[in-house]
Amino acid sequence: MSETFDLVIKGGTLVNHDGIGKRDIGVRAGRIAAIGALAAASAGEVIDASGLHVLPGVIDSQVHFREPGAEHKETLSHGSRSAVLGGVTAVFEMPNTNPLTTSAEALGDKVARGHKGMFCDFAFYVGATRENVDELPELERLPGSTGVKVFM
Repeated sequence: MSETFDLVIKGGTLVNHDGIGKRDIGVRAGRIAAIGALAAASAGEVIDASGLHVLPGVIDSQVHFREPGAEHKETLSHGSRSAVLGGVTAVFEMPNTNPLTTSAEALGDKVARGHKGMFCDFAFYVGATRENVDELPELERLPGSTGVKVFM
């Protein structure tokens, strides 16, 4: 009995942790469920990747979107859409916005904005300042935080 997938990417040259080679990829419920020879598999959608390279998504760990405070330069939505079009599947955004992301409230605001309009996975750095140094152990563990950026 053959496996069933929502999507099968067939015949592409897969580049991943164990090398480069012709492999099929089976996707179920939005996640990779199988990699290998899936010729017998059935799928709701099949993408013929013959002659194409299939690469893992890229994580950009330092982006400078300008929301809030300077949306005329770039918004979370526009920046994340550009990232996705370039093969980026997740971004970690820096805290130098206006206001700075140096409090639980500012981080919460950015996370809410991200859920409303970003096109990829995301997390935000919390900025470390003299004023919030005692709160950093808590701030860096809040949902949506990826770490701490020290302002010099």
